[in-house]
Amino acid sequence: MNQNKKLSALLPVGVFLALYLGFGILFEYVLHTPGGFYDVQAVVVFLIALLVAVIQDRAHSFEEKISIMARGVSDSNIILMCLVFLAAGAFSGAVEAAGGAESTVALFLTILPDKIAVGGLFLIACFISLSMGSSCATIAALASFAVAVSEATGFSMALCLAAVVGGAMFGDNLSVISDTTIAAVRTQGCEMRDKFRMNFWIVLPAAVLTFVLLIVMTPSASTQLQIGEYNLLKVLPYLVVLAGALIGVNVFVVLLAGTVLSLVVGIASGAFAWTESFNIAFSGISAMYDITVISIVVACIGALVRENGGIDALIGFIRRRMRSERSAQLGIGALVMGVDVATANNTIAIVMSGPIAKEISAEYGISPKRTASLLDIFAAAMQGILPYGAQLLYAVSGAAAAGYAISSLDIIPYLYYPIFMAISAVLFILVQKKGK
Repeated sequence: MNQNKKLSALLPVGVFLALYLGFGILFEYVLHTPGGFYDVQAVVVFLIALLVAVIQDRAHSFEEKISIMARGVSDSNIILMCLVFLAAGAFSGAVEAAGGAESTVALFLTILPDKIAVGGLFLIACFISLSMGSSCATIAALASFAVAVSEATGFSMALCLAAVVGGAMFGDNLSVISDTTIAAVRTQGCEMRDKFRMNFWIVLPAAVLTFVLLIVMTPSASTQLQIGEYNLLKVLPYLVVLAGALIGVNVFVVLLAGTVLSLVVGIASGAFAWTESFNIAFSGISAMYDITVISIVVACIGALVRENGGIDALIGFIRRRMRSERSAQLGIGALVMGVDVATANNTIAIVMSGPIAKEISAEYGISPKRTASLLDIFAAAMQGILPYGAQLLYAVSGAAAAGYAISSLDIIPYLYYPIFMAISAVLFILVQKKGK
């Protein structure tokens, strides 16, 4: 490996950030294109960055560069990450088509009293996102319910939508089948269960505080909510996946089992014909293509950057500004949040920051499970409050579909959970004893 620590080797990363953020701001706030920030396709910009990396490296022939990239992509972590992404997509598509989300919402609204309707929205979003592993899918499924709760109770629609977004980020951060959790665990080389346990105790105070605050802020709901019917059989796939993953069954196997069970439930309940099973699973898998391709391209860029000393140079730059284990952990948090601001995608932020965080952790004796937890928490906290992030855009579009004009900036003041989550992580770093 080239031992020269050259910050110039990070040029491909800089090109990506400049193009992605620059055009995103241009489209969102200047040209006001229909898709705004998301008219800038990350895959295309990453390919441009990869081209820059290939051109910049003059020390190797083209064949040698291909070999370097192949070694980066062939890493077992990258292969498993991509396979789990596809399996998670199949499960999400199958369970949604079977009506699992609607039944779960109806079940929770039946159990929870009207007085905690908004807090209940938060809990429902926590459960569904924890089971489904996707914040965007959770928000897309629950945005209409948030609108219905707001209409029935008279509470602020922005508050109701924020409760859903907060709960969605809870599962996005914690779920064992979330792409962010998978990326954090695989880049740090720790066990899924270990990361979950540490992560859970860090964010639990934030979740409890958010739930209590939502109840305190909404004490006077008096209108009876209209609750749909639920089918316990349709909730079963969520429970199977959640239980199987938590007890340590291989996540890939759990997802495949959950997909099959969801398809069986959907066929048995008449939600769809058995002949549609393949298309339903494929629709979920295709939704994960972008992040799968991005993971492969990022691995190629990372391999070239590392070969040319860029990673070593960046680690040295960050290390010089760190004086202790605590400052190293805060630095990891700042790093992944900064990348998330530029990319508006917490999974990409973790994939890009993970190798650097791993090197820093090894230097300062930080355990892999703690690093994985901090990466996921800080990335989720930032992603949850980005006005141009997919999560808030999904929430806004859900309100628009119901005929209400609301902006992401209206929701941000009520996003208690992402903010409390970041505060809780910082306190965890500052309070925890060295080496514990």
